[in-house]
Amino acid sequence: MMKFRFRRQGTDPQREKIKQELFSFNKTVAHGFPHQPSALAYDPKLQLMAIGTKSGAIKIYGAPGVEFTGLHKDTTPVTQLHFLPGQGHLLSLLDDNTIHLWELVAGAAREVGGVKKEGTVSLREVKSYSLPGRPGIESCSTTRVTVLLLLKSCDLLCIGTEGGGVYFLELPRLLLKDSQTLLQDQITNSLPDDYRCGKSLGPVEALQEHPQLSGKILIGYSRGLVVLWDLSTRHPEQVFLGKQQLESLVWERSGSLFVCSHNDGGYSVWAVTSGNMCNHQPVSSTIPYGPFPCKAISKILWRTTQAGCPVLLYSGGMPRASYGDRHCLTIQQDKDHVTLDFTSRVIDFFTVHNVEQQKEFDEPSALVVLLEEELVVIDLQTPGWPSVPTPYLAPLHSSAITCSFHISSVPPKLWERLISAGKAQQGRRHTHRSWPICGGKNLAPSPKQQELLLTGHEDGTVRFWDASGVALTPLYKLSTANIFHTDCDPCDDPHDPDTNDPDMQQEEEWPPFRKVGCFDPYSDDPRLGIQKISLCKYSSKLVVAGTAGQVIVLGLSDDVSNHLVDVSVVDLLQDREGFTWKGHDRLEPRLKPAPFPPGFQPLVLVQCLPPASVTAVALHAEWSLIAFGTSHGFGLFDYHRRNAVLARCTLHPNDSLAMEGPLSRVKSLKKSLRQSFRRIRKSRVSGKKRTITTPSSKVQEANAALAEQEEVAPVQRRIEPRSADDSLSGVVRCLCFADTFLRDGTHHGPTLWAGTNSGSVYAYALEVPGVGSGRMSERGGASESSSCVEAVLGKEIQLMHRAPVVSICVLDGRGKPLPDPYEASQDLSIAPDMTNAHSVLIASEEQLKVFSLPKVSAKTKFKLTAHEGCRVRKVALVVFSSTAQEDYSEHTLVCLTNLGDMHLFNIPGLRPQVRYDCIRKEDISGIASCIFTKNGQGFYLISPSEYERFSLSAKVLTEPLCSIQLERPLDSTTSDSAMTPPQANGTHKNQMGQAEGQMEEPPSSLSSPVLDTPLDSPLSCADLTLDSTGELTAEDVRDFLTTVDEAENNLKNIKEEEGRSVGILIN
Repeated sequence: MMKFRFRRQGTDPQREKIKQELFSFNKTVAHGFPHQPSALAYDPKLQLMAIGTKSGAIKIYGAPGVEFTGLHKDTTPVTQLHFLPGQGHLLSLLDDNTIHLWELVAGAAREVGGVKKEGTVSLREVKSYSLPGRPGIESCSTTRVTVLLLLKSCDLLCIGTEGGGVYFLELPRLLLKDSQTLLQDQITNSLPDDYRCGKSLGPVEALQEHPQLSGKILIGYSRGLVVLWDLSTRHPEQVFLGKQQLESLVWERSGSLFVCSHNDGGYSVWAVTSGNMCNHQPVSSTIPYGPFPCKAISKILWRTTQAGCPVLLYSGGMPRASYGDRHCLTIQQDKDHVTLDFTSRVIDFFTVHNVEQQKEFDEPSALVVLLEEELVVIDLQTPGWPSVPTPYLAPLHSSAITCSFHISSVPPKLWERLISAGKAQQGRRHTHRSWPICGGKNLAPSPKQQELLLTGHEDGTVRFWDASGVALTPLYKLSTANIFHTDCDPCDDPHDPDTNDPDMQQEEEWPPFRKVGCFDPYSDDPRLGIQKISLCKYSSKLVVAGTAGQVIVLGLSDDVSNHLVDVSVVDLLQDREGFTWKGHDRLEPRLKPAPFPPGFQPLVLVQCLPPASVTAVALHAEWSLIAFGTSHGFGLFDYHRRNAVLARCTLHPNDSLAMEGPLSRVKSLKKSLRQSFRRIRKSRVSGKKRTITTPSSKVQEANAALAEQEEVAPVQRRIEPRSADDSLSGVVRCLCFADTFLRDGTHHGPTLWAGTNSGSVYAYALEVPGVGSGRMSERGGASESSSCVEAVLGKEIQLMHRAPVVSICVLDGRGKPLPDPYEASQDLSIAPDMTNAHSVLIASEEQLKVFSLPKVSAKTKFKLTAHEGCRVRKVALVVFSSTAQEDYSEHTLVCLTNLGDMHLFNIPGLRPQVRYDCIRKEDISGIASCIFTKNGQGFYLISPSEYERFSLSAKVLTEPLCSIQLERPLDSTTSDSAMTPPQANGTHKNQMGQAEGQMEEPPSSLSSPVLDTPLDSPLSCADLTLDSTGELTAEDVRDFLTTVDEAENNLKNIKEEEGRSVGILIN
């Protein structure tokens, strides 16, 4: 009798509608600092700042929450940016010598998540222009653009070129005005014979418009000549015969003098007087850091003040021999002189000052410096010129990010205490003056809940970020270095109160350096690196684990403390012999009391032996227990009673590779070759054995094959079992605590679950004094203070395919995940169902499986192998709320695979719901760094300094919602040939704010489809180090190497989601 099994069912329209109300994939905003910035601009009227990058991206920032993003069609570096003040227009110059005009335009109304939104504003490229070469000259180098000048009238763009010519474009049409073209020959003819001497003037290095007289511009040539050119008469009004190579120019506000900087590290002040055609000597010439040879001053600014003494700002100029490798910017005013010393290269800078024509003085209020790795803002109105804390654009990678952790719905008390601790850290190093770049208006409502993003770093710090909105704001920084003895200079201790004084940071020798900025890529000791983080938001207990086997339990305190940290050593190899650790040594803890500022302070340090990197941690603050795992085993520690409860070794006899550690140099090519030959020999032996078959064995094989075909669904693939003696099979991948049924079906109690790289799952029954219905609660005579936590092995599960266990989660009688510690006992969530049978969901790299408890019998499974090479990398249980029904939500399992796609399953049935393409499969760093929130959002690194935020929920979105008041003329530059660029930084849509203003363009001319982009990340080049995420494994790299051949085929299947611009309401 034949048996038919129908697995595919017709789609249920009602269910499809529910899924549309629950799930929707969108990449919403990029948090952090733009990767590889290359250009900077500022609109003083709109108070907006623009940053261009080497990947062709343009990002515009205003007040916190006001953000716009666009991307050029070609991934060509942006070399210059210029705003048309007050109009919402932006000019960009690319490295390929093309000029592009952008504008903020309103789009047509659209429907998002069932809600109709009016229109959105996008940063759209409307025109581009490429300067043609000169007739008769084959090389285009003479017309290569070196500098742009936008006249204050905003109707003319002056273009300086490498050949010394100056061209003029009519704006906004970008039409070349041939009649006004100024070639170098016209200038040379008006020069004295002794200055000409047959030499070229060189490229045009600087163009500056007269601050008081429109139509007059300064033209600076590389040789040193400066010409005051009258656009109306087309004749030079004055020439200034400089003899030193020119770098930059700047006018004094009155127009009576200008300052030019040179490549010898000096600057000159020239007076502009009428009646004198040729000026041979400047009023003054100074080399501030001479007399020895100095580096060039690349840019200089001169700002007048009511106090009388101008503020002089310039970058570079350092003595070559002594400080030629420093990245510096100098601020001078009268006797005040500070040399800001940065840790990365200065890209550009500007000042925020008065630009109104009727104002007599500049009165600069702030200095904004764009560096290669961070943005620094200096308060110029406060004595001492302190730094201004950044509400966004903070460098996430001040030290390389090694791990991250997200907390939703942070309690208000914890939030306030963190903010208080963060303010205490700033001290006098930062001013409390408001953020100067405050253009636009953030229309987003206040977040319903506060969200925390914690990032662990290579230098042993944990940084706390406000992730509640579009702006990722730094709140507090925790350092673990002062718990240990390191090579760090005590003067550099971040908790030393003396370092809060800026005068202490200023060195006595000349130049007067002051360290500014927080980007510090160098770690005092790589063993300090943070690998795992876990925070209990209700008890304010924090666990951080590091590279050298250190597990630190910290508690939040509002007061300064000076105490000795308790140390407990847990040997994970106590029952094994013959293993010798060949890796790095443990960190030595301090033996004397150390000062700890307000914030998280260490309670106890648990040191794992061998001191291998910690691969998993779990915290249960209600039971005062922490669990930790390494490549050798896992342990359980009671931090309340300060005693180790359990130490279990998970090493396989062949796991010699686990004894070398990540920082060891013992790993050699010889060892990897030896293991490869062993696998080849095994495959040959197993192959020979399979060729010898008997009739009975053939029948058995046929039956087994038939049974396998019945079990495997059409979209699934057979899972091949892995070898038991693969290297690193003892690595503990996941740990979790649960109050569930393990011994029998009537008594529930605390349990600990651990999963390893070899597909082993260990379940321990815990006897915690005063908790659960186990035997401990029945011992009436034993007091809680004298009793200790005990752990008894209850179950040991070995998955048949031996794939690494990625996640373990216990489900209650309703199939819902168990609540977090304190949530049930304090009525903060719905109590779990403890009457019906529980189950455990075990996710391995190859399949998802639900087992019943306490018998541990398989209930359902899904083999996630629809694509060859597919492996589960990240798993999370997420609550999705409906957009149509306020009280309807579903618990869903979210899986991220090594192909970069997201799979969503219902629980406990494990039925597939939707699938989304999220991350390029070549971006193994982004996949390894991905984390999920409990409400359907997620983060992953698109560069060392940027997190991409995405949402899988149709209801929960964190995206820009803003408005801007424009002063645009009535005629719009938008034409029928307007181009819509692809998205920057892997976003699926333009992340634009909304403009309120004189937008008279018809909607039909503003709506344009968002083009698909082959870029998911600006890091398509190979400059991203693999150790930036801390979770990359050999499997990740192997997946990447073995699947590159099929990249084209798989990428063809990836379809971008419909372009959905930011939800912005036009008033």
